[in-house]
Amino acid sequence: MDEYGKIEKALRCFVHEYAGSLARILSHAVKKGRISYERIEKLIAPEDDIEEVLLLGYDWRILLPVRTSRSMEWGDRVLIPMAGEIYELPNVVKCLVQEAIRSGMWEPGKAVAETARKMGEPAWDQFPRLVKKLGEYAEGNRITAVQIKKACRAFHLQDRMDSLIADLKGSGILSPSLGYLPEAAQRKSPMYELNPALFPGGQD
Repeated sequence: MDEYGKIEKALRCFVHEYAGSLARILSHAVKKGRISYERIEKLIAPEDDIEEVLLLGYDWRILLPVRTSRSMEWGDRVLIPMAGEIYELPNVVKCLVQEAIRSGMWEPGKAVAETARKMGEPAWDQFPRLVKKLGEYAEGNRITAVQIKKACRAFHLQDRMDSLIADLKGSGILSPSLGYLPEAAQRKSPMYELNPALFPGGQD
């Protein structure tokens, strides 16, 4: 099985439409971490709708527009399907795709650990369990800073919470969610969004 086929096989555990086109896009994008709209046009299947393919990648936080309306948080990324636009893979997604090329499997735990290790995170081997715990606390992929601290405490990492959040953001595991400011004010805690690509079967 070629690498397109392996990525498509991995994606099909949670993507039911456009998996072939998305696999071809990811196979090319993973090499440099980003890809142009013009290149995507040449890669997708003729019968597939490019807007729908890009929206699918965006919804799963697998392929994010570089264009932003304000900040680099995912909710501020502006998805415009037209020539001249560039789309990028979060760091953890690069590892997910690289692992899929090797094994034909979508392996969030391995990708999380490898991403943290590459970033020089000293507790990289605990990241898969930490992220799984965050998923258990999350509601609709959203989680508060208080819940993150609770998860860190479970692994005796609460003293490093600020640096851990920075690493989680830098790795593409989570993003600030300023779009939910009213909810953040109600909960009296900053809100974050977890990358749904790490929870293809949904959160427990």
